[in-house]
Amino acid sequence: MAVRDTGTEQLIKDTAKRIFFFEGRFHATTQDIADAAGVNRTLVHYYFRSRDILFEQVVNEAKEQLRQTLDNVLSSKVSFTEKLRKFIDVFMDEIIAYPYRELFVITENKRHEKQEVDLIYDAHIKPFLAEVKAEMHAGKITSTDPRQFMMSLFALMAYPVLSESLNKTFLKISDAEFPKLMKQRKQIIFDMIYR
Repeated sequence: MAVRDTGTEQLIKDTAKRIFFFEGRFHATTQDIADAAGVNRTLVHYYFRSRDILFEQVVNEAKEQLRQTLDNVLSSKVSFTEKLRKFIDVFMDEIIAYPYRELFVITENKRHEKQEVDLIYDAHIKPFLAEVKAEMHAGKITSTDPRQFMMSLFALMAYPVLSESLNKTFLKISDAEFPKLMKQRKQIIFDMIYR
């Protein structure tokens, strides 16, 4: 029995992840992925049997990574201020690295099992919303429905990256300037939403 080369298998997955979630080419073929990885297309089929199986595996790993990131940040035993800063920092870094992953998650949300979504809510979102509410009572965040706070936070972080080409065109932002503006944005977001 042949031994699988996990290095090649990982290279193919990493390449697929870059193509799907950084370049936004969700319909890339196994040939596109093989060419980008510098391997023969038969190797892609050897490890994954089909483009759909590879795509599903990359998506599942991305969801698990997102779940772990949420757990590491939102469940950390630090002050709300530190947690909020870390959340903004991690989320912005992730969305800049893989801007189309967020679009995919948004468009594919209907496919997620209700039980899976409920687990994420119960484990991460609900406790964080309680912390948001406590900060509102302390006068550190404008008092509103804590869900409004979360929607505003996600909009402030995600929209500029999701609409990158539009922003670059209308605001005359160069390719070199954009990452610098996004790094500056982390502090701007914090200052906008937290007193």
